[in-house]
Amino acid sequence: MFRKILIANRGEIAVRVMRACKELGIKTVAVYSKADLHAFHRVYADECYFIGEPEPSKSYLNIDAIIDAAKRSGAEAIHPGYGFLAENPEFAGRCEEEGLVFIGPKPEVIEAMGSKISARRLMKEAGVPVVPGSDVLKSEDDAVDFAEKIGYPVAIKASGGGGGIGITIAYSSEEVRRAFEKSKKLGEKYFRDSTVYIEKYLPKPRHIEFQILSDGNKVLHLGERECSIQRRHQKLIEEAPSPIFDEEMREKFGRIAVKGARHIGYTNAGTMEFLYQDGELYFLEMNTRLQVEHTITEMVTGMDIVKEQIRIAYGTGISFDQEDVRIRGHAIEARINAEDPVSFLPRSGRITHYRSPGGPGVRVDSGVHMGYEISPYYDSMISKLITWGRTRIEAIARMRRALYEYIIEGVETNIPFHMVVVEDEEFAKGNTHTKFVDERHIPERVLASIKNIRHLKHRLDDIFRGMNGVRKDYDPVAIAVSAVMAYLENERIEGLVEAKVSQPWKIYHRLRSLGWM
Repeated sequence: MFRKILIANRGEIAVRVMRACKELGIKTVAVYSKADLHAFHRVYADECYFIGEPEPSKSYLNIDAIIDAAKRSGAEAIHPGYGFLAENPEFAGRCEEEGLVFIGPKPEVIEAMGSKISARRLMKEAGVPVVPGSDVLKSEDDAVDFAEKIGYPVAIKASGGGGGIGITIAYSSEEVRRAFEKSKKLGEKYFRDSTVYIEKYLPKPRHIEFQILSDGNKVLHLGERECSIQRRHQKLIEEAPSPIFDEEMREKFGRIAVKGARHIGYTNAGTMEFLYQDGELYFLEMNTRLQVEHTITEMVTGMDIVKEQIRIAYGTGISFDQEDVRIRGHAIEARINAEDPVSFLPRSGRITHYRSPGGPGVRVDSGVHMGYEISPYYDSMISKLITWGRTRIEAIARMRRALYEYIIEGVETNIPFHMVVVEDEEFAKGNTHTKFVDERHIPERVLASIKNIRHLKHRLDDIFRGMNGVRKDYDPVAIAVSAVMAYLENERIEGLVEAKVSQPWKIYHRLRSLGWM
């Protein structure tokens, strides 16, 4: 097995990968930007390396800096997490060139599936149904002609798009012309790819995805997830299994997903995403990386997907077979973001008070803590709140309780949004689709309910009463004493002056627990 792995990411996903490594007895290497000087993933790792300024292009997207850190640390492999360089074929290729194992698929597969036009073509070859649509559109006239051929409404999409960026809906020829230019510009701006294509727009589909694992020999799936609760084409709540799937459907559509992955020679973990409407499943895209929502699949299958990624990359293969995969109970994930719960505009700032929920069936994946600074440079996700129950009803009840218990102050969060959704009667019935948030007027209902939600929260906030807001780790006497004790205990205090609080904070509280201070 690998002795040391560098995690080329930050926040909760970096911590998630490090936890899997720790259980496997693998040393971990963190990289961090100037903005993440006091980040939890930095101190959780066995060692860490500074890679640049806060801007992603100068740090977490800086391939040379990350490769250099891996070489200096002696890491044998790199796990990219999700986002940043996770689906960058150039980065995967550089890892290979430098003798580092990239924990993910081959560069050529990432590149082929990174283009939605190429991915659609490959899935057609494999016999996987795709949403009716075009190849590359060369002009506005081509776009209008194709739209009128398949009928309105249509979605004009940037070929290299992701996260809902580069998608524009059109209901007429005039709107198609405007959408064509808009999607081209967005594609060029965000993905350096101005090619666009058209798909038939499905008005209220369900967003269904299958978790794939492949070691080059075995290709199998871990069941489906439903990700229909979205805003601006970005997921907010996911659940596994889908409330409308039974074993027969799971087996039927799971075979289709496996067939598509096998056709392209996929290896490692990936996700085949589909739109489901009127009994038909249509391929949407493939994410050639670990998904944010992999957690709920782990909860209902008992499988550790990150460990399997590492085993596959090392060459030992998947540790189980398709017949070993059993769906047990139901799991729901709520993405807790620092954002306005009505407008969804991101927020930044310092978390002044923090207490995460717990109890039966509750899991919290996060990289934050009290005093943590939510940076404007990165995604605004604070954590992922996951609940499991023997039934969907129990999983929802636990999610309601966990949201009630979750205290985050200092930055605005979307917890009120999640509270309204999980209390919605149609959500409880499983009647969800990608237009659910708008159709059920969730933002308006959040606005109306915030006063009551705040009243409930204030009852829990009493646990922080009496705190004077002064952080003990800034006490100069404590820092000085801690530094001396660190020297006596032969602690690693590299970067002490620059970091100011990271090691002293850790040592100070250790000394307090021993009764020395």
